[in-house]
Amino acid sequence: MSTIYALATAHGKSGVAVIRLSGPRALDAAKTLAGSLPEPRVAGLRLLKDSDGVLLDQALVLTFMAGHSFTGEDVAELHLHGGPATIKAVLQTLGDIDGLRMAEPGEFTRRALENGCLDLAQIEGLSDLLEAETEAQRKQALRVFSGALGDKAESWRSQLIRAAALLEATIDFADEDVPVDVTPGVSDLLDSVTAALNVEASGVQISERIRDGFEVAIVGAPNVGKSSLLNRLAGRDAAITSEIAGTTRDVIEVRMDLNGLPVTILDTAGLRETDDTVEGIGIERALERAGNADLRVFLYDTEPLNLPLQAEKDDIILHSKADLYDGEADSISGKTGQGLSELTNRITEILQNRAAGASTAIRERHRTAILTALAALESAKTELEYGIDRSELAAEELRTAIRALDSLVGRVDVEHILDEIFASFCLGK
Repeated sequence: MSTIYALATAHGKSGVAVIRLSGPRALDAAKTLAGSLPEPRVAGLRLLKDSDGVLLDQALVLTFMAGHSFTGEDVAELHLHGGPATIKAVLQTLGDIDGLRMAEPGEFTRRALENGCLDLAQIEGLSDLLEAETEAQRKQALRVFSGALGDKAESWRSQLIRAAALLEATIDFADEDVPVDVTPGVSDLLDSVTAALNVEASGVQISERIRDGFEVAIVGAPNVGKSSLLNRLAGRDAAITSEIAGTTRDVIEVRMDLNGLPVTILDTAGLRETDDTVEGIGIERALERAGNADLRVFLYDTEPLNLPLQAEKDDIILHSKADLYDGEADSISGKTGQGLSELTNRITEILQNRAAGASTAIRERHRTAILTALAALESAKTELEYGIDRSELAAEELRTAIRALDSLVGRVDVEHILDEIFASFCLGK
């Protein structure tokens, strides 16, 4: 493999910038600049110089030997002062060294996968960790990056391999009297894995919501106070408010962090019959987005709630413009903020209860692999019900389930998605 290098920290001015090298010439290249290297995993202060002996910077140098680094290869890190000119000079000097090249996006992490330091699920967790904006996203991503899904997949795989081995023994001794009926033992193993996989599959959608964000739509008739409420929640004038009904024509989104949960609040067009073509398009979009939202907040004013969209379980119904009358328990005012904290608390409680059902599997790819495994296990159990003569068919279904679980951690059938995953990483990762 070639030796790669890249800036591992963000571009621009900073207190410290880290340049990372990985590959067979990483330590030699670092030594060329630093003159000498500290002991592995011990940071040492060195003067970095170019090939002409010109001083580039005073930096901390850190090295990791192959087998004890992020990529599994020899790795060196140069911790520089974070001025753009300093970074440019050091990168240029590295580029002049034979055998070194600039890393491609995600190449450090890809080498970690190829060298068995990380599995594919961990890499997806790392990607999410780099993108995490809220506490819930951070915790979920860190759990996957730490190998939780890979550990589960290995446990399921081991049980299925045990079940397949029992069936294979039956097949191998088909012409002899097998003293023990393996069917009960195999069934128990399949039932155990099936139950665990069902739990994981059911929580993927919530896990995706934690990663991508929940959506909460504010719904109501025109001029009922939806935009005022959105502005109050956002703490700024995100939507235009007016006494003229039908002001909001498109869906307006505001991203929020509610007690660690990523939530997008949607202000939708007022729902009513209209001959205005543009307003009609806005109403169609409002109905679609509100219907697909995780939660809806229905507002009504003087008229009882009568909309073409029905409230579902957990949806919140509030009397708006509470500042204009003696407010009641379920009322709110976007103008004064009355009832605002109660609303955000209710939204947070509802979404946190749902988030509690999140699984370790966090992507649609994971759900697809799990469902494939479940279908194969169901077929295997059906074959077992026909009797010992169908053991070979049951064993083949188990192999299909094992391959599906192997794809979770990147053992098989994942080459087509690797480029897409690593393209989202920066050069230094």
